Amino acid sequence: MTTKRPPTALEKMGLNSPMALALHLPSRYEDETELFTIEDALSGGRFAAVQTQGVVIRNQVLFRPRRQLLVTIEDDTAVLQLRFLNFYPSQQKQMAVGVHVRVRGDVREGFQGPEMVHPTVRAVTPDAPLPRSLTPVYPASAGISQTIIRKAVAQALHEPSLKESLAEFLPAKLLEKLLFSHDWPKLQAAITYLHQPPADADTQALLERTHPAWRRVQFEELLAQQISLKRAHSIRRQRRAPQFEKSKNETESKIVDGLLKALPFKLTGAQEHVWTEIGRDLSNTFPMNRLLQGDVGSGKTVVAALAAARVMDHGFQAAVMAPTEILAEQHYLKMKEWFEPLGIKVAWLSGSLKAKEKRLAQEIIENGTAQLIIGTHALIQETVSFAKLGLAVIDEQHRFGVRQRLEIQQRVGSELFYCHQLMMSATPIPRTLAMTYYADLDVSVIDELPPGRKPIVTKVVKATRRAEVIGGLRDWLSKGLQAYWVCPLIEESEVLQLQTAVESFEQLTVALPDFKIGLVHGRLKSEEKAAVMAAFKANEIQLLVATTVIEVGVDVPNAALMVIEHAERFGYAQIHQLRGRVGRGSADSVCILMYAEPLSMAAKERLQTLRETSDGFVIAERDLSLRGPGELLGAKQSGDAMLRFVDLQRDAWLIELAQQVAERLLADHADLVERHLERWLGSRTEFLKA
Repeated sequence: MTTKRPPTALEKMGLNSPMALALHLPSRYEDETELFTIEDALSGGRFAAVQTQGVVIRNQVLFRPRRQLLVTIEDDTAVLQLRFLNFYPSQQKQMAVGVHVRVRGDVREGFQGPEMVHPTVRAVTPDAPLPRSLTPVYPASAGISQTIIRKAVAQALHEPSLKESLAEFLPAKLLEKLLFSHDWPKLQAAITYLHQPPADADTQALLERTHPAWRRVQFEELLAQQISLKRAHSIRRQRRAPQFEKSKNETESKIVDGLLKALPFKLTGAQEHVWTEIGRDLSNTFPMNRLLQGDVGSGKTVVAALAAARVMDHGFQAAVMAPTEILAEQHYLKMKEWFEPLGIKVAWLSGSLKAKEKRLAQEIIENGTAQLIIGTHALIQETVSFAKLGLAVIDEQHRFGVRQRLEIQQRVGSELFYCHQLMMSATPIPRTLAMTYYADLDVSVIDELPPGRKPIVTKVVKATRRAEVIGGLRDWLSKGLQAYWVCPLIEESEVLQLQTAVESFEQLTVALPDFKIGLVHGRLKSEEKAAVMAAFKANEIQLLVATTVIEVGVDVPNAALMVIEHAERFGYAQIHQLRGRVGRGSADSVCILMYAEPLSMAAKERLQTLRETSDGFVIAERDLSLRGPGELLGAKQSGDAMLRFVDLQRDAWLIELAQQVAERLLADHADLVERHLERWLGSRTEFLKA
């Protein structure tokens, strides 16, 4: 019986083939091609990393003020001290007195003269040759040294099989045109160059990833992604979905007509337009995959309700899924109010339901009694089975992981059908993100707010003016208006000494004795949370102190002031969402961003942007540059880095080029497509279809 050997450290990192090692590209480089005497290394107060060498003349372990290893080396010109605060006995042995070492690090002034702290050290002969190329520094996990990775990569680059793995797949004429137009190298040459750049390489371009060798790799990766998305788009159009055409006979579309008549307002022009687009999608024989974008309060829910009504008019079920219980419950209460008078059975399903309630909800979903089902991610648990699901509406889609958004399919009779999907987001998708990750998604935008919605004035205030803010809040509440006070934490944290919701609630209760104040946070039971929210909506509570559980879904027109405490701790999207809770009524609305000093440059820029603009697209672009695509997409939850070498903003011009080439390959060179996808994406292609 053979025992399976445990994976090596390299294999744990996924570096299990010559190709994987070749594509494990350096994150930075060290210049070990130059060697200075110790005197030259010390001269001129040099603070950049420098390489020198000498003989060890002293090696001692000190215990004050803490255990550390001090090693002194000398050459013919001067003496240099090396300090190690963390070290192994093997390191101490490596630098024994009399050994000749080559060291590289930053020189700084120490207590006992010039020193290097934790330099890289190698035992060498005095005349050991210098490398002819820059030394790559690779991304690594704990417990694996750069030496091991460098050796493995160097070996992989000489493997005969790698030549075939990095072969050019692009048709000769197209490849020639690309390389000539952009001065790019061939793929194998580009990868070899990035692993072993010559001493005279443009280090800045390498570090900024704008070097032609990087550009070639980035283009190849983007090309694979675009091919995958375009192919997913084509595959989706070949799938079967139930058709929900607009009925010519009014009696057959009674739910849509009944909803439109019951609404206490008229649809805006933008809502009418996107409803037409969605209606057209629902009448197709292939599944809709549409993203509905619209700023907070633009009326996305009504459009989603109309889509659900169209599906129910044809005898199918519709489901609405939201990421938080508060948002899901808001949808449930609103849609119940709209649909129950029309004879529609609306079901509620969330993780907090008691076992008996959950079982009853699952039964009426499975037997088809429930026509409209609303809830949290509990809707996509294995225990939930729909009778005849025609539409899935996913709100705040970026808050769900990619795996959670994969297509819902089911059998209707003997045929396999895919249900239509409508995603909604109040966080606009930046153009570059839409082009790269949402190429298989049709996008509708509600770019018009309902009549009477007033712009929100945003003010940035220091936390030291807290008493002044509370005074202004008192005046505000005295006018009969309501307000929110938002805090980042529920209770005191030792790490972040922030005002907490509980503490703020207690302080504000003392400071504002004439007003009723409520508290809501994530740790309250669902029924307690619901009771507080209902009291706030009914104006029985004038001030609501809350954590970010109110970020989405709360609609109280009389609440026109929001104070966000420790605003420097919130991201762009969070503040934009929170700010959208006000400005829903006829009163002038204000959002106060209260911050504590000192402010980082990023926080300062974030608060400045939020004060100056309420344009969701501008905010989304800034958010993308700050956080990268992973978080905005929900892709981080999949555990896969979607694009390893591409920066969507820096490399935006490459996206359109990759799109054009992808279209050409899919049309004329289908045989090359599979090989290209396998090389770049492997098993990760499924996430690009979500």
